Amino acid sequence: MTSQAPAARVGVVVRTKNRPWFLRRALQDIAAQTFSDWRIHIVNDGGDAGPVHEAIAALPAHLRHRVAATDNPRATGRSAAANAGIRALDTEFVVLHDDDDLWHPAFLHRTVDHLDRTPGDVGVMVATEIVYETERDGSFVEVGRAPFWRELTEITYTDLLQVNRAVPISYLYRRRLHDEVGYYREDLHAVEDWEFNLRTALRHHIGFLPGEPLAYWMQRRGVTGELGNSMFALAAEHDHYDRLVRDEALRSYVQENGAGLPLYLTHFIQTEIGRQLDERLSLGQRLARTVREWRRERRAR
Repeated sequence: MTSQAPAARVGVVVRTKNRPWFLRRALQDIAAQTFSDWRIHIVNDGGDAGPVHEAIAALPAHLRHRVAATDNPRATGRSAAANAGIRALDTEFVVLHDDDDLWHPAFLHRTVDHLDRTPGDVGVMVATEIVYETERDGSFVEVGRAPFWRELTEITYTDLLQVNRAVPISYLYRRRLHDEVGYYREDLHAVEDWEFNLRTALRHHIGFLPGEPLAYWMQRRGVTGELGNSMFALAAEHDHYDRLVRDEALRSYVQENGAGLPLYLTHFIQTEIGRQLDERLSLGQRLARTVREWRRERRAR
């Protein structure tokens, strides 16, 4: 582990593993921020240490001392890597900048300014753009863009219950939040940021900066292995841990309040969906269904 420079206002955690091209791009992206009071802690989670330290050494001398790294001999997982980076930083704010994502040059300036002006917000998320990229000649190039939650205007607990409304690259928050709600759950190897956001939004208000996208969530469809984007490469894990978090919360609720409401809602939702689908059927489709049911009853006699 390399030494960390004195604390700055913003601590940037970069998780990486055997992706030197992405890491070099991420370091250049952070260095291009118009807000410069930051420190970086790279968590090399089980990857080759050589390229990581070469990327740091390639930085200009006036930036090099502001970057530190931890080299895990074995992969510990996304959550543990994030926690290790956060614990290594002593800053007022923290943000996870995964090695393959990018920022608008004004991201830190705009988000820090918002939190300085809005002390009641424990963090702030920004409008985000999905950037599709593809491999070409040993690097990756952009091939398209799409808005991420185009109509989003605020962050609410209600919306987060349905699905995460942010990705780590879009969220700067006060580091003291971890002292209150805890760190990322290390038993979750996906959706760890969503579960953390749920714990946060239950107690605090999270701000939102609409308008021009200030964060870019890079996606690479069809790319697997270490170069893949977690949304696709870890799709099965996302689904598994999403269901795990929801099941834990439901069982906790039932233990405290009984099964009455969940039993009612599961039956009501199933019945309501069936009713709405039935209303969409044409008269001919309804008649055909009635005939099929009548024939099944005749054969069953």
